[in-house]
Amino acid sequence: VCLFFMAANVLEEDSMEQDIESPVTIHQPKLPKQAREDLPKNINKECAKRKIQRYVRKDGKCNVHHGNVRETYRYLTDIFTTLVDLKWRFNLLIFVMVYTVTWLFFGMIWWLIAYMRGDMDHIGDSTWTPCVSNLNGFVSAFLFSIETETTIGYGYRVITDKCPEGIVLLLVQSVLGSIVNAFMVGCMFVKISQPKKRAETLVFSTNAVISMRDGKLCLMFRVGDLRNSHIVEASIRAKLIKSKQTKEGEFIPLNQTDINVGYYTGDDRLFLVSPLIISHEINQQSPFWEISKAQLPKEELEIVVILEGMVEATGMTCQARSSYITSEILWGYRFTPVLTLEDGFYEVDYNSFHETYETNTPVYSAKELAEMASRAELPLTWSVSSKLDQHAELETEEEEKNQEDQNERNGDVANLENESKV
Repeated sequence: VCLFFMAANVLEEDSMEQDIESPVTIHQPKLPKQAREDLPKNINKECAKRKIQRYVRKDGKCNVHHGNVRETYRYLTDIFTTLVDLKWRFNLLIFVMVYTVTWLFFGMIWWLIAYMRGDMDHIGDSTWTPCVSNLNGFVSAFLFSIETETTIGYGYRVITDKCPEGIVLLLVQSVLGSIVNAFMVGCMFVKISQPKKRAETLVFSTNAVISMRDGKLCLMFRVGDLRNSHIVEASIRAKLIKSKQTKEGEFIPLNQTDINVGYYTGDDRLFLVSPLIISHEINQQSPFWEISKAQLPKEELEIVVILEGMVEATGMTCQARSSYITSEILWGYRFTPVLTLEDGFYEVDYNSFHETYETNTPVYSAKELAEMASRAELPLTWSVSSKLDQHAELETEEEEKNQEDQNERNGDVANLENESKV
């Protein structure tokens, strides 16, 4: 598109210079995708500007789709996890279908046994001992299969001791029924007790801010827990998602870089009772060391924050995620306080959880601020050294003058002695 507008401008200027009145048909050049992406950005910044695509959405879901996965059998090898990860409607459908199919399968076998033994031909014959008493058709065989697998035992249909094949089938159905119950009930229990809903009560601030804290430039965001039950062993991590190119020319898309939020000091381990402001000091090890306020909107980066911990009620680990792109990072702002002291307790006002207010913050990068601070300290040392040098020069000048005066005096005395001798 950029080349299209540039070609149009060039042809328009040529037509004006050559006074060509005939219309000119302009065709958009067909370039490969890689060539279009590698166009110089300084030609037209407005055309080269692209929308930042999120890697992790604000609700914590990863914006990544797996395509061309041919080895689909891997999902069947871990069928338990596959069933747990399915949506509820599919999970319930599979739950009902598994039990219905097993009941129908064993009901068909019970009916076949009765049919092959001739029990259907001796219905009502008191002298005939059937395999299953009161089994007179497929429906009754299906009901007997349900009673056997679920161990209901109404007592109307019972197996007799004159049917060895029925006894073997009874054992097989009892064992398989127990396995199916354990598998499906376990799957449903894990599905119900998943801490995904608990993670939705962990909230992150809509924006991240950059401002001064204790004389240092810091990147901050706020986290909070909406429930009274606490998250045990809560910890916070942050990642910078940004494409980079190595010195060897290798392009790494979506490169992940750790953002230190207190790993070495223990500040990343949280006691999340009230909302906390997580701070990242922008120092020489920070990826924001050379980024200023004017340069920040030009950066194509994303900050992914991950809050992990165990649910106090169940002991299961939950994880909440969120992300911040450059348009959601506010330079020169702080978070509005939400914690107030009431009569005997602390109250958190979540209406102000996402609110920020502007504060006086330098627009320079942390690197530039450090250089300014070093320059501000250098003149002091220069003044001391210059004064010492000036003092030393004055002393040497006084010594030279004293030496000259002494030489002059010695010369006058020598002249007087010569005159007296004459």
